[in-house]
Amino acid sequence: MNCSPATGTAVTRTGKPTTAGSHANLLPTSPLAASSLHLPRLPPPPPLSCSDHAPVPAATSTLSRNPTTATLHPSDDSLSSMSPREQTALLSRQRHWRRAHDLFDRLRALPSYAPNPVHYSVLLRHLARAHRWPELGRIWLRMSRDDAVPPSNPAYAALADALAKAGLAQESLLLLLHMRARGVSPDEVSMNTFVRILKNNGRYSDALILFSNWCDGRFDVEFLHLEYRAVDFHGPMKFLLDDMSHEKLDSAGALGIEEVPSRKPKLVVTYNTMIDLYGKAGRLKDALDMFLDMLAYQVMPDIYTFNSMINVFGSHGSIEEAEVLLANMLVRGITPDIRTFNVLMTVFASVGDVEGVLRYYRQIGRTGLCADAVSYRIMLQVLCERKMVHEAEDVIEGIMKSGTGVHEQSIPVVMKMYIDQGLLDKANAFFERHCRGAEVSSRNYAAIMDAYAEKCLWEEAEHIFHCDRGAGGKRDIVEYNVMVKAYGLAKHYDRVTPLLENMKGSSISPDECTYNSLIQMFSVGGFPQRAKKLLRKMKDTGFKPACETYSAVIRSYSHNSLVSEAIDLYNEMKASAVEPNVVVYGLLIDMFAETGEVDKALHYSNLMEESGIIPNHIILTSIIKAYSKVNCWKEAQIFYARMRNMDGGPDIIASNTMLNLYAKLGMVFEAKAIFDSLTRNNQADDVSYITMMFLYKNMGLLSESINIAHKLQDSGLLSDCAAYNAVMACYVAKGNLRECAELVQKMVEDSIFPDASMFRMIFSAMNKVNISSEEVLQLESAYNDGRSSAKHAILAFLFSMAGMHATALNICEQLLKPELAIDPCAYNVAFKVYASCGEVDKAFSLFTQMHALGLKPDTVTYIHLSTCYGISGMSEAMRRINGLLAYRNSEFSKSLHNALVSFRESGNNDLAAQLLVKKC
Repeated sequence: MNCSPATGTAVTRTGKPTTAGSHANLLPTSPLAASSLHLPRLPPPPPLSCSDHAPVPAATSTLSRNPTTATLHPSDDSLSSMSPREQTALLSRQRHWRRAHDLFDRLRALPSYAPNPVHYSVLLRHLARAHRWPELGRIWLRMSRDDAVPPSNPAYAALADALAKAGLAQESLLLLLHMRARGVSPDEVSMNTFVRILKNNGRYSDALILFSNWCDGRFDVEFLHLEYRAVDFHGPMKFLLDDMSHEKLDSAGALGIEEVPSRKPKLVVTYNTMIDLYGKAGRLKDALDMFLDMLAYQVMPDIYTFNSMINVFGSHGSIEEAEVLLANMLVRGITPDIRTFNVLMTVFASVGDVEGVLRYYRQIGRTGLCADAVSYRIMLQVLCERKMVHEAEDVIEGIMKSGTGVHEQSIPVVMKMYIDQGLLDKANAFFERHCRGAEVSSRNYAAIMDAYAEKCLWEEAEHIFHCDRGAGGKRDIVEYNVMVKAYGLAKHYDRVTPLLENMKGSSISPDECTYNSLIQMFSVGGFPQRAKKLLRKMKDTGFKPACETYSAVIRSYSHNSLVSEAIDLYNEMKASAVEPNVVVYGLLIDMFAETGEVDKALHYSNLMEESGIIPNHIILTSIIKAYSKVNCWKEAQIFYARMRNMDGGPDIIASNTMLNLYAKLGMVFEAKAIFDSLTRNNQADDVSYITMMFLYKNMGLLSESINIAHKLQDSGLLSDCAAYNAVMACYVAKGNLRECAELVQKMVEDSIFPDASMFRMIFSAMNKVNISSEEVLQLESAYNDGRSSAKHAILAFLFSMAGMHATALNICEQLLKPELAIDPCAYNVAFKVYASCGEVDKAFSLFTQMHALGLKPDTVTYIHLSTCYGISGMSEAMRRINGLLAYRNSEFSKSLHNALVSFRESGNNDLAAQLLVKKC
C-alpha cells in the first residue's frame, strides 16, 4: 500500500515526548555495542488471507470477512434485500472481472434496481485492472447513454487510478479534459487521485499547481498541456473519443464549471498524498506545515501519515526528527505497523548505522509483528554490504524457517558478499538453493555474473550464464554485456566470438552498451583495429558513439604508437559532430610528447583551449614531458611555473619530470630545489629519490647519493625491484657489502625476490671485497646455468660474507631439506656458512652426505673443508688437503690462505707455518 507522508502532531524540537501506557515498550532502546548485537529469530509472517484485502465498509452486515461462495454469489432474492451500500461492497469484493461484470448485470436486472454511479465506478476499476479495455468502453457508454448516469467524480477517480496502475498515466490524466468537457469539477477524492498520479510520475510542480488550484476553487488543466491527439485511436482510451466529438472537446471549456470559494482538504488521504509530495520535492517545511494543519482542521493523522512523515524527514537526514515522530505517534495511541519499522530501518541503513537498523529490527519481534519481505531485504542489504557473513546467514535461515524464500533482489547482494570474501563454495551452494528453478529475472542473473566478473572469475560467470533457467527463463541483452565485460577483464578475448554467435542465435541484437563494452575490451586489450571495426559497425547500426567510445580507441592507437590512425579517428570524431573532451586532447598531446614532437603537442593544446577547455595538470605535465624529451628546460620551466599557480600546485608526475630533465642536464641546484620542496610537503615518491640518487652518483657526489639512498630505504617507499636495484647500485659503488646484504634481506622480507639486475650487482659487490674469485665464479656459473638452488645459495653466501650468520644459516636449513635436490655449488655454500659459524660438525656431516650422494668435491669444496680442519686443529687432515690441492696444481687461493691462518691461530703454529712457506 502506498503510504503518503503524514502530517502532524505537535512535534517539538527540544526533545522526544514522553511515552506512557502500553506503548512504552515500542520505543527504541539505547544502542548496544557492536559486539553484543544479536539478530532475533522473528516469527514467520502469517499466510495471506482475505483479511489482507481492502477493508469492507462497516455497514456490510450480511457479508463476512472471509466470504464463502454463497456470500460472493448470493441469490437474486438476497441481492434484492441488500442496501445499495451492501451491493457496492459485494461488487468490490469480486476476485475476477468477469464475475464482477456478471454480478453487475444481475443487479441491473433486478426490478427494483436504480442505476448507481458508484456501482459503475467499481466495475470500471475491475475492468481497468484486468486491462479489459473493450468491455470498459462498452460499460462507459452504457453508463452515460442507456442508464443516463453521467460520469461522476467516483467514476473518473476509479478509472484514472486503474489506468495509472496499468502503466497508462498519461491516458489517465486525459480524463481531466473529459471532466472539463462534461462540466464535472473534481471533488477532493478525484483531485487527490490526479495529484497522486502526477506525484508518482515525478511531476511534482504540476501536482502542486493542481492541488493549489483546487484549494483556490479553480479547475484549470491548461498547464498540463494535455492533448487528445496524443491518444492512440485504437488504444484503451478510444471510447472517450467515441463518446464526444472534437468540437465539443475543444469548445466545451469550462461550461457548467463554476468557481467555488477557497477550501481546505478534509480527508486524511489527501494530507498523506501532499506530505509525500512535499517530501519527494524536497520541501520539508511545507511537509511539516501540512502535517500541523491536519490538527488545526480536525483531521486526525493515521498510521500512513506518520509513516510518511518519518520517511520524509529520515530520508533527508533528519533522523532525530524521525524518532521524535515515532514517539509522538505512540503518544497518540497509533501502533506502528511493519512499514513503520521498515521505514526506520531504511533511514538508518542510508547513513550506514548498522546498530540503528538492528535496533528497529529487534523492535519488530518485541511488538508482536512479523518481518516481511522488505524487512529481510533491508537487513540482508546492510549485512552483506558490510561483509557480516554469519549475521547474514542467520537472517537467511530465519527467512527459510518462515516458509518464504530470499527475495529475488537480495540474491545478487548475498552472492556478491560471498564472492568478495572468496567464499566461492558458499556462493555456489546459495545459488543452487535459491536460484535453481526459481523465477529470477535476467537482470538479477546479470548482477550475479557481474560480481564474478569484477573478480576476474569468468568461468563462474559463464556457469551462471549457461545455467538452466526453467520454463520461460530468457536471457536479456544485459547478461551478454556482462559476459563481454567478464571476458575482457580476464583477457579471454577468444571467447567473445562464440558469445556473439549465441546472441545472434537467440535473436538478440547488440545494444549501445554491447558495442561500448566490446570496443572498450579490444581497446584495452591492445587490438585497436578490431575496436575501430566495431566502432564503424556501431555507427552503421544507427547508434551514435559517445566521446568516451572514441576516446577508448584513440587511447589504444596511442599506446600502440599508431599516430596517423589516432589523428584520423580524431578528425572522424569531429566530422560526426562529437566534440572531443579533455581526455581525448590529453591522449593526443601525450602521444606527441612521448615522441618529443613538441610543435604537434602544442598544436592540439591550442585547439583544446580554443574549444573552451582549460588545460589541467595532466595536459601541462604532458607538455613538460614533450620539452623534456628535447632537453628544453627553460620552456618546461614556464609550464611548471604555470602549474604552481593552479589549485594543488604541480603534481608528483610533473615534478618528477622536471627532476629527470634537470638530472639529464646535470643541473644539481635546480633539481635539489624541487626535491627539497617535495620532501617538505611529503610528496616525494620513490621516483623522486631514485632520480636524485642517480644525479648525485653521475656527478661524482657519492656521499650525497648514499645519503639519499639511506633516506629512501627508511622512507618505506621501496616497493618493487626497480627501487631496490637503484639503492643497491649506490651501495655497490660505495663497496659496503654489509649494506648490500641488509638491503637484500629487507627486500626478501618484503616478499620481493631479487631479479637478474640485483644478482648482477651482488656479484659485482662480491668481486669488490676480499672474496676468492673461485667462489664467485662458481656461484655465477650456477646462476647462469639456471640451477634450481643457485639463487638461494647466492643469498646465503652473501649474508655469510657480510657477517649475517643467522640469516645465512636459515637459508641453508631450507636448502638442505630432504625433499629438495641441490647441486655441489649449494653444498659448497653450506660448507662455507657452517664453517663461518663454527658449526664444524654439521660441515663434516654435510661432506659425508655429499659423498654418499655421489657428488665429487671440487677445489672450492676442499678449500672450505680445509677451513673446518683448521678451526678444529686437525693437522693430519690439513696436511692431506694441502697435498691434494698441490696435486691438482691449484692456484693458491685466498680461501686456502685463510684456512691456514685459522689453523695456525688454533695453536698448530709450526705445521701452519710450514704449509704457508711451502705454498709461497
